[in-house]
Amino acid sequence: MTLITQPLSEAYGTLSYREVGQGAPIVLIHGVGMQSAAWAPQVETLSQQYRVIAVDMPGHGGSSPLPPDTPLPAFVDWLQAVMQALQLRHVYLAGHSMGALIAAGYAVTYPKELKGVALLNGVFKRSNDARAAVVARAQQIRSGGFDLETPLARWFGDTAIEQSARDNVAQWLSAVDLEGYATAYNAFAKGDDTYADRFSEIACPFLALTGDGDQNSTPEMSQAMADAVPNGVAKVIKGHRHMVNLTAPDEVSSALLNWVQSTRKEPQS
Repeated sequence: MTLITQPLSEAYGTLSYREVGQGAPIVLIHGVGMQSAAWAPQVETLSQQYRVIAVDMPGHGGSSPLPPDTPLPAFVDWLQAVMQALQLRHVYLAGHSMGALIAAGYAVTYPKELKGVALLNGVFKRSNDARAAVVARAQQIRSGGFDLETPLARWFGDTAIEQSARDNVAQWLSAVDLEGYATAYNAFAKGDDTYADRFSEIACPFLALTGDGDQNSTPEMSQAMADAVPNGVAKVIKGHRHMVNLTAPDEVSSALLNWVQSTRKEPQS
């Protein structure tokens, strides 16, 4: 899975992404602090039947950052610029965490461009206390207080596969551009309700997936998202937390594969 880097536009700078496979396109967006390589298990499975494009979010991997204080809708507009640059239409779109917020916003804003959307470990209408806590973390990151151990302890348990995934995630977090990370995290902290009241407008088949041990992207949130979408389904993977695509790679890859295949069976309008 070779990393490709190319100019995106004058406004957005450089885009980096990984592409492999042939067939219907599936676009993957990682979470804040991660990079496109975090989708490796899913890319391996999905690319056997589909064309898979895993993008580096602005300010992550090789993609240029957006300006400080950029809100979530600007990340959605960035994604549309990516789709246009790569000449992608009628795609299957999946996002993890911050990527899920972008994917949801895209599904609301550009509904005709999608055949289906899947949100992994997405946040939805946080409580006031939860929102205050994540906004405080965003402010801490912006001021240079980058705490690596706190999210790792929250995301991973002690099993061998979790510890292996933790090592990879720690490397990605350690390598992230701090300005780009702070900008994205600020949008993540303040964006959980940006599009929440418009989920009923998502017309394409919808999957919300999380782990039952994810304290911030909870099963209740996934079910609420699925309930808000006319054609929504929620799936909870037991025994896993926030980085479920890495700690339960086979289950998540299978769930995404089944989601795409069931979506392709939907009657065409």
